[in-house]
Amino acid sequence: MAKEYDVVVLGGGPGGYVAAIRAAQLGQKTAVIEKQWWGGVCLNVGCIPSKALLKNAEVAHTLNHRGEEFGFSFSNLKLDYAVAHKRSRTVSDKHVKGIGFLMKKNKIDTYDGWGTIQDKSNIKVALNAGGEETLTFKNLIIATGAHPIQIPGIEIDGKTVMTYLEAILSAEVPKKAVIIGAGPIGLEFAYVWHNYGTEVTIVEMLDHLAPKEDPEVSAELEKQYKKLGINFMVSSKVDSVAVKKGTATVKVTRSGGEKTLDVDCVLVAIGFAPNVEGYGLENLGVKLADRSKFIEIDEQMRTSVPNIYAIGDVTGKVMLAHVGSAMGIIAAEVIANHPTIQLEYIMMPRATYCQPQIASFGYTEAQAKEMGYTDLKVSKFPFTANGKASGLGENIGFVKLISDARYGEILGGHLIGPDVTELLPEYTLARFAELTAEEIARNVHAHPTLSETLMEAAHGILGAPIHI
Repeated sequence: MAKEYDVVVLGGGPGGYVAAIRAAQLGQKTAVIEKQWWGGVCLNVGCIPSKALLKNAEVAHTLNHRGEEFGFSFSNLKLDYAVAHKRSRTVSDKHVKGIGFLMKKNKIDTYDGWGTIQDKSNIKVALNAGGEETLTFKNLIIATGAHPIQIPGIEIDGKTVMTYLEAILSAEVPKKAVIIGAGPIGLEFAYVWHNYGTEVTIVEMLDHLAPKEDPEVSAELEKQYKKLGINFMVSSKVDSVAVKKGTATVKVTRSGGEKTLDVDCVLVAIGFAPNVEGYGLENLGVKLADRSKFIEIDEQMRTSVPNIYAIGDVTGKVMLAHVGSAMGIIAAEVIANHPTIQLEYIMMPRATYCQPQIASFGYTEAQAKEMGYTDLKVSKFPFTANGKASGLGENIGFVKLISDARYGEILGGHLIGPDVTELLPEYTLARFAELTAEEIARNVHAHPTLSETLMEAAHGILGAPIHI
């Protein structure tokens, strides 16, 4: 006999499990199907373990290069990446176990296995432990995520040429590495590996590191990566990767001609494509985007089939864990006829956790003008003028705020510097609540804190910065 549910969620990542919790909270009988990773890529092999590695790398950098500045010295420093890696797995495992607790707490049924959609009411689960279960649903939420894009002609062997997955599961760092792609994954691995002794070269096809960020942010990051000793080649294309006996020869073309790099590791980090194969979507007739194959959805996460919803990376909206979670909550609320909101995807927070950190939301100046905002106010406040940053010894970077001059609407924020990923929510909350720069400036900020830079940039929008 098929088991019946109000909501079945296909995929137990940060979008799927959050959708399930919210559905259960709203009185829906709920189940989640997950083949491999409860908590998704994020908790298992992405966001969470990588942050542990980045912390280790930051400490390693301080010990290696800044001891004299802070007044300590030693002559026998040894860095053990295997210990850092073990710590990252411990952190990951702890949080993955927490997902199981949350499922039980919320009385959500879980199925370890592969779900294949049969029709608009049924899904069959091939259980990891053997056997099958058929689930009948009133509503289905597809949260199957995405997988790394491969470069045609470059074979991923998982040893010499790898994706983030093999990289984050490896307890060793390469001696020499090429990282293809200067987005968050490429930048973060470059920082970790470099601080554990790897000679890193980043190759980026576009004009800058962090090419989707504000140009001033990208320029500041490039300046700091040069100081660190991380090599990078922008406006450059990898033509071929030849692997022989555990080493790779990478041919790169750029404006100055061709360059050949011999390394023992190539990390391909150029983006993601949706997981839509093998789940029986063809049995539903769910509409996919023509070229990208992302599942098309409306503002309430509905697909082209009335009782089928899709959230997270498989939709291609903003491929970040926190956005997937927000989408999951909305989908569950729509199903339960509960009041909900609409997401403004361009205003979703974006974060890169290298050092210095990058955080942003909304439009750059150029994008705002393209959207028809012809009269802008832009303010930039440097961390060099912030007392807390100086005390931390981390006064690199700035906070940049963009506002519409006519109505005071906040249009974007672009930050680079110490812990800016923690500062960003004040700006995104202000945008969400339709506050203006004046209200941010009038909000009294504790002193000394890094958050004062947000206040100062807001004062700058009003033409009256205090400390510069």
